[in-house]
Amino acid sequence: MIRIGHAWDTHRLVQGRKLILGGVLVESEIGLLGHSDADVVLHAVAESLLGSLALGDLGTFYPDNSDRTLNMDSKIILKQCYQRVKDLGYRLNNLDLTIYSQNIRISPIRERIKESIANILEIDKNLVSVKATTYEKMGFIGRGEALACECVCLVENF
Repeated sequence: MIRIGHAWDTHRLVQGRKLILGGVLVESEIGLLGHSDADVVLHAVAESLLGSLALGDLGTFYPDNSDRTLNMDSKIILKQCYQRVKDLGYRLNNLDLTIYSQNIRISPIRERIKESIANILEIDKNLVSVKATTYEKMGFIGRGEALACECVCLVENF
């Protein structure tokens, strides 16, 4: 059986926070605000994996009002979410994600993000597609107030 998962995540950009995208620390004077490390890319990937098997959303497992999840490394979140998928007899066939960012350039770090996600999930990096686009200066993303990521994944029984 083949299943598809989809997720969208967004976080506000603020001064004084690290910017981590796909497990990659990005040099920037602004970062993403969130209860965990706010890695919008890994959050979208993790939630799309959960969604593929109707397991719930990230808040189900990682509530944003828990001391246990405060400043949590999103690499751990992604590993745990994928383990839930594998425990049910599925594996990731491929994932396709798009990062929405007006001012943070993704092209210089695209390959590092692909490699990071592949390493976290222990899969071939050719199964990971990373794309990016702007919001043409429209809305909160276009004004540089936030970043977002959307991810679709395909899982299948093994």
